[in-house]
Amino acid sequence: MRPSSSPSDGLLGGLSGAPDVDAELSDPAVLQAMLDVEAALARAAADTGILPASAAEAIAEQCRAERYDPGALGRAADATGNPVVPLLGELTAAVPEQARAWVHLGATSQDVLDSALALVAVRALGPLLAHLDAAVDAVAQLADAHRDTVMVARTLGQQAAPTTFGLKAAGWLTGLAEARDRLHQVRAAQPAQLGGAVGTLAAFGPVGAEVAERFAAHLRLAPSPLPWHTRRQPWLDLAAALGGLLVAAGKVALDVGLLAQNEIGEVAEGGVGRGGSSAMPHKRNPVDSILVTAATRRGPGLVATLFAAAVQEHERAAGAWHAEWEPLLDLLHVAGGAAARCARMLAGLQVRPERMRENLDATGGLLLAEAVAARLTPAVGRRVAHDLVTRAAAEPSFRAALLTDPEVRAHLSETELAEALDPHRWLGSADRFVDSALAAVRGASG
Repeated sequence: MRPSSSPSDGLLGGLSGAPDVDAELSDPAVLQAMLDVEAALARAAADTGILPASAAEAIAEQCRAERYDPGALGRAADATGNPVVPLLGELTAAVPEQARAWVHLGATSQDVLDSALALVAVRALGPLLAHLDAAVDAVAQLADAHRDTVMVARTLGQQAAPTTFGLKAAGWLTGLAEARDRLHQVRAAQPAQLGGAVGTLAAFGPVGAEVAERFAAHLRLAPSPLPWHTRRQPWLDLAAALGGLLVAAGKVALDVGLLAQNEIGEVAEGGVGRGGSSAMPHKRNPVDSILVTAATRRGPGLVATLFAAAVQEHERAAGAWHAEWEPLLDLLHVAGGAAARCARMLAGLQVRPERMRENLDATGGLLLAEAVAARLTPAVGRRVAHDLVTRAAAEPSFRAALLTDPEVRAHLSETELAEALDPHRWLGSADRFVDSALAAVRGASG
């Protein structure tokens, strides 16, 4: 057998995937899943007395991927529109003659590929979720450790008011944890597909539904109340959950990339020897941030393809079903890479509290304008307070303008102004929000 590469092999694939996730997406892995489906089908039929148990085990004995060449099957698939048909020819020839009549009994090609891809998704989500667990653990530690680390909050691209890095990390944490929860739910719900030619399982007679239940049990997939040949909600749920993961990881990556800019310099990615430039020796690029961001740019198109393919005609689709296979595997590939790189990025993230404070103080207290206005409002009203603070903000030194403005000083002492300009006093419920985020994640994992 000629070995077939995984998505992580090659010149570019390793930049978007994760080896342990991609091992479950490789041609041999998909082929093994297809063969696992054929073995489960035979055993389910034997469980219900449709075929001899000896025949089922003879079929299962030949359901090992190393016996077949994925490349050759792929080339042969051009004649039939899917790789199941040529695989069945080789599988039937491989089993003992007395068992050949029972190969693929009652099923159709879509049953095999849909169930196999559900198996592939379940298997690939194992290592993907392990990476996501690591990312959640790492960002939870950042949120806890930096709950009192003040920094600039930025809105619409501009400095806005003080916040804490702990609260920013808590936002990342919540997004990643929610994505993880959805993926666990979708993984547990991945259904087996068994409907036969038109979704009736007529070849099994009155025990068709029982065969389908036993089939799902053998595959350890969720049973489906009826075949979902043209009801593609399982793939839509999976695509949406993977897309959600890419958004959550992409949010972290985007923020890290922006905070790592030289002009800001509040964080940096770790890793010796990473981030070099071919032209500029001084550069240290945030490589994981960049690659996770790249994955987020690919994800929406893949999700959209799966949704576009989901409206399918009659009992079996002509083309829409075929359009799903590669985008689904590609989406698992890029999501796995994003989860792994996000975990690495967060685990090695270098946080620079001193630089955060420098940036916070760079505008001479302007970021506390809202806090000063809030102190003035009880005495002069909200509108007048806003106008007084706006006038002071237009001066070269905001602090000095406040201290020398008689209308401001009539209501606020120097001590009260100092308190208003202390960023630690204008953090609202930031600490409680961090606690809430940590409690939610720890409660879910506990």
